[in-house]
Amino acid sequence: MRFLIVGAGAVGGYVGGSLALGGHAVTFLARPTTASSLRADGLHLTDARSGQVRSIVPVVAVTPTEVQASGPYDCAVLATKAFDTDAAAASLRAALPSPPPILCLQNGVDAEAALAAVFGAGAIISGSVTTALSKAGPGDLTVEKSRGIGVALGHPLSEALVAAFNGAGIRAQAYAEPGPMKWSKLLTNLIGNATSAILDMTVAELIGDPRLFAVEMASLRECLAVMKALGFGVVDLPGAPVRALAFATRLPAWLARPLVLRGVGGSRGGKMPSLHIDLHAGRSQTEVRWLHGAIPRHGAVVGVPAPVNQILADTVEALSTGQLKIDDFRRKPEALLARLLG
Repeated sequence: MRFLIVGAGAVGGYVGGSLALGGHAVTFLARPTTASSLRADGLHLTDARSGQVRSIVPVVAVTPTEVQASGPYDCAVLATKAFDTDAAAASLRAALPSPPPILCLQNGVDAEAALAAVFGAGAIISGSVTTALSKAGPGDLTVEKSRGIGVALGHPLSEALVAAFNGAGIRAQAYAEPGPMKWSKLLTNLIGNATSAILDMTVAELIGDPRLFAVEMASLRECLAVMKALGFGVVDLPGAPVRALAFATRLPAWLARPLVLRGVGGSRGGKMPSLHIDLHAGRSQTEVRWLHGAIPRHGAVVGVPAPVNQILADTVEALSTGQLKIDDFRRKPEALLARLLG
């Protein structure tokens, strides 16, 4: 198959690189500096456990002005950050007036609707990546924990994509409906994410503190309540026992804590949560509005309040924009707890 990978970050590089190694024709659509770097230096995927490095040289990487001449494509894979969805959609629409079907791999539960407004619902395929990844440079990626990818059925191309991913060594699983898959992925994105960023603490440290573990469980329970109101059940994702995580929210803390710690530690590898990485790298924008912030936003529609996730989202946003000072929260749980207790 011929793939256009929109976004050459960790997810785009991993998916596109794996497909290229699997024999597919892969073109990366990237910013000029990133495209130039990929063309010059290639793409390298390192397995954190084995140390094995798989390289793609040369890499076909183009800018928006070059993308049409490099086609046609069977599928565009959108793998940008959630906050770049609108800009990526506009750029793709301008570059390809008649784009191929779009597989959406963004975090959160809102990107598909935004893309459908531009390209039509029939052009969008929902996906979720569960593999833990880190990125050291434009073409230097590490697979921290290999897990897989979910693809929603309902599009003529869905089954072919599942086969292509499995053939390229990415464990893929098909899902009858996108909603349960995307919301289950969101549930896994919550644990330790905002709190780690706010407090500059590891997830293990958060879970080890009974007060902060209670915050994590409250965040998950709010998400589950909104999912239930929307009619979405929890589903396991490739390599991710999400139903076990949901079940842990019903257990006593003394029993839930070791189970959650074992599950989160095994799934994350040595990687810090994404919000921590973005906030402490000094980036002024994070995905928190599309992660924790999505829960109160959708909850308001179905009459389910989500105050814990709202406060977590607001706090990360305020820290990223400089309205709050990171040093006022660094390793100071009481500062966060005071905001949560109001």
